[in-house]
Amino acid sequence: MVDVATAPSLLPTLDNARTRELDKKHVLHSWSAQNAINPPPVTEASGVRMTVDGTSYIDFTSQLVNVNIGYQHPKLVAAIQEQAGRLMTVSPAMANDMRSEAARVIAEVAPDGMNMVFFTNGGAEANENAIRMARLHTGRHKVLAAYRSYHGATHGAITLTGEPRRFGSEPGIPGVVHFFGPYLYRSPFHATTEAEEGDRALQHLREVMVAEGTDKIAAIILETIVGTNGILMPPDGYLRGVRELCDEFGILLIADEVMAGFARTGEWFAINHWDVVPDLISFAKGVNSGYVPLGGVILSDAVAGSFMDTAYPGGLTYSGHPLACASAVASVSIMKEEGIVEHARDLGERVIGPKLRELAQAHRSVGEVRGIGVFWALELVTDPDARTPLTADQMNQVAAACKGAGMWPFIAGNRVHIVPPCVITEEEFAEGVRALEDGLAVADGFVAGS
Repeated sequence: MVDVATAPSLLPTLDNARTRELDKKHVLHSWSAQNAINPPPVTEASGVRMTVDGTSYIDFTSQLVNVNIGYQHPKLVAAIQEQAGRLMTVSPAMANDMRSEAARVIAEVAPDGMNMVFFTNGGAEANENAIRMARLHTGRHKVLAAYRSYHGATHGAITLTGEPRRFGSEPGIPGVVHFFGPYLYRSPFHATTEAEEGDRALQHLREVMVAEGTDKIAAIILETIVGTNGILMPPDGYLRGVRELCDEFGILLIADEVMAGFARTGEWFAINHWDVVPDLISFAKGVNSGYVPLGGVILSDAVAGSFMDTAYPGGLTYSGHPLACASAVASVSIMKEEGIVEHARDLGERVIGPKLRELAQAHRSVGEVRGIGVFWALELVTDPDARTPLTADQMNQVAAACKGAGMWPFIAGNRVHIVPPCVITEEEFAEGVRALEDGLAVADGFVAGS
């Protein structure tokens, strides 16, 4: 084993000014016009706090909703360092102890009958491979995905994505058809109750399936709980109904758990809340809190059977990278040892949900509270009756107020998403909420009649 402690460092130390200078000159940032942004440097982080351009903030974003066990967890850092000293890389054509163990521990927490894992570098690649597997298994080519969804930014994944971020990459891959999922607060089905919304959404989905030809559809892919597009909780019975539709027509169900998996909702996978077993699960983010890039697809035994005697025609140079897999093994172990899944569930039920609903009663700008575990959203409106969303400029002012009070918020559309690391304590959450109230006070000022 290499003694990394005695090796000379080749890494420079840059101050924030130099970091900004080099960033502006050499780094092309995603989803941005480069001249319109000035990304602040993050210099250090620990637990649920990060230092941004010299100022410490409590982080209510988990970066991109992936730092589930918090920053710089000492056991996970040590595991990565240990693996770096053992073996840094090996071809996916070879077997490796950490790759094998990572697949085992992931399958162990997956629903029954899902025992094989295909590793990728992240969530977008996981979704790309999931739909490829579904097409090969069924011999069909169409894939249905929701309009309010985000599945990644690679060519196939961005086609699956229903929200406007896909526009700039169109035309995409053929065979993708979008449908409307349930969202009672802004119901596309003119529903008045959760049950009605779920029933009408299922009827709509059936009609889309029939119109597209049920014998042509390989899979339906959906975020178990819609993430960036609003943390939309499926009505009770909806996911069961989707599963039944899939079974009726021989269609595979792909659960995109990239954001919702690995403790975020108080379960290993969000779909467990509804006792539904999909055919494929895509994962990434929380599996190792983003410490090293890693994603993958968990296959049902039936789908895996398609590739026992016939080659799976896909692969990635870094599939099952030993460093990434070691971090996943350690991360799952930490989650079990520290009861992080249970903590997220308890905190959501006992602390986060009640407090956010209390804020909704106190602030007229809060149109709706949605969520579970450590996965919540406040939808902000300027007119509670008309449900008029705050504008982008108004949301920027809300964000600035939160930051000014010491909390870094996750802003998506007219929503503040409450998605801190799953290890956040009650005291830390209360500190973040005090800053959130400063932001909501600003939002209240935009409400008609204020």
